[in-house]
Amino acid sequence: MKALIVDGYVDEPAAFGVPPYISPYVRYLAGALVLHSVEVDYTTIDELRRRRDWSFVDGYDFLFVFAGVTVPGRYKGGTPISPEEIERIFSLSKRPLKVLSGPITRGYSSRGGSVAKRLAFEKADYVVTGDVEAFIFSYFRGDPKPEAKSDHELIDLVAPAGAVIVRKHPRFPYVICEMELSRGCERKTFCTFCTEPILHGRLRSRRVDAVIKELEALYREGCRAFRFGRAANILAYGSDFNGGKPSPQIIEELYSGARSVAPELEVLHTDNANPAYLVEHERECRQIVETMVKYNTPGDVFSFGIESFDERVLKRNNIQGSPEVFMKAIELVNEIGGRREGGIPKLLPGVNLVFGLPGEDEETFEKDFNYLKKILDTGLLLRRINIRRLLVFPGTPVYHYFQTHKFKLRGDLHEKWKERIRKEIDHEMLKRVFPAGTVFRKVVPEYREGKITFGRQLGSYPILVGIPGDYREPLDVVVVDHGERSLTAVPYPPSINKMTLEELTAIPGIGDALARRIILSRPFRKLEDLEKLLPASTFEFLKSLGIAL
Repeated sequence: MKALIVDGYVDEPAAFGVPPYISPYVRYLAGALVLHSVEVDYTTIDELRRRRDWSFVDGYDFLFVFAGVTVPGRYKGGTPISPEEIERIFSLSKRPLKVLSGPITRGYSSRGGSVAKRLAFEKADYVVTGDVEAFIFSYFRGDPKPEAKSDHELIDLVAPAGAVIVRKHPRFPYVICEMELSRGCERKTFCTFCTEPILHGRLRSRRVDAVIKELEALYREGCRAFRFGRAANILAYGSDFNGGKPSPQIIEELYSGARSVAPELEVLHTDNANPAYLVEHERECRQIVETMVKYNTPGDVFSFGIESFDERVLKRNNIQGSPEVFMKAIELVNEIGGRREGGIPKLLPGVNLVFGLPGEDEETFEKDFNYLKKILDTGLLLRRINIRRLLVFPGTPVYHYFQTHKFKLRGDLHEKWKERIRKEIDHEMLKRVFPAGTVFRKVVPEYREGKITFGRQLGSYPILVGIPGDYREPLDVVVVDHGERSLTAVPYPPSINKMTLEELTAIPGIGDALARRIILSRPFRKLEDLEKLLPASTFEFLKSLGIAL
């Protein structure tokens, strides 16, 4: 028997699955099939789009599509599947059993600032609203249950077996394996808009040894980049084994275990952390953050779900914390994680803001901006500021609120304040986090616009880097300039005798005329000869980049 998995990508509050990430869900799906002696093929929707002829999907016994976005963003590495594409895939599949699974079975919208709709996928034989690996086990027992849910015992069984599909990912080996630590949320009551509790309920942590066993299997398959995601709050991981309190010991076992079984890993990052939880349990969480900084790789991010700095909005939407608590958490992570390795901070906070929450008004956006400005003015660093519009998802309290109240999602206000934050906060913050002269190793090219190649390192929320020229393979670069959400860089180490016109003009202080003069004066036999051509400040800037002959 043969099965095809079409990865339509998933993006949840606690799980990434849009390339370069590969979600745990599709790996669990593959593992469940492998354990039932089914031969598994895997492709992504982007890879499928590159093929004109989709009729090959009819050559399998089983066809699985996994997809669902509950926190839509702007994606560079891939584009999530659309309902129309799902219908087309299933329409072409006469022979195989057709199974759709993932959050898309609960609701769909392609953008924030909208209300997700429940859709009927009539061409699917099974629409799995539970966990697809549990469905597979029930199917092969002869009693298919689309609503069946998995416990971690089942996940721990299928996860190592599913590692085999990572080599089939079109970006392999430049993929990040999202590792599930837990499901559900540790908060006593939940935020009104969050899909985590409706999809996964209350906190349930996986055993450390099971996570490490899965990571080891992925490492054997050639994966070198991992993110401890699939957790609403990594600081609470294992707290359900520890009387509800954070467990520095469990985090130590997790991170040291990862380093033990994957000694040559290149990326070890994480994602969500609850700033209010960090402050409430400061002593234990301080130990946890110190452990992470000890074992992680540079460029790591704590994604803080602050959502709003307006206390009215926080209270109205049941969001834990206050602006003062958020500031304290940001300070603590800067204190411990702000040290640099290879010129890049080890661990910095990121701020998530949601526009469109009930209770907000123009004053809300003013407060958000003022607190971000305060962070900047006090010298604290943020790795990134994520601003998104609310997606109203079926089953959440805010969804029911929108059914009974008139509340308009003001897209115009969102764009106005987003633009101001980008111009007045992000640009300066990027200059501080990644100053000119910062070296990025192994930037992976993703796409090209005009004469610029855009790429990113593997990692959690990696910064986009624009490099003059046409590059297809990973390369080392050095930062020369800053935008609002991206950097400009040139190959490292830069050689003054080899740099192109485009590379030279990308450097501040060198315009087209001076760049042409440099090229006509080459080759330089010593840097002192170059110094005679340039203003003193420009020459010193080039030296700070590590310029060579």
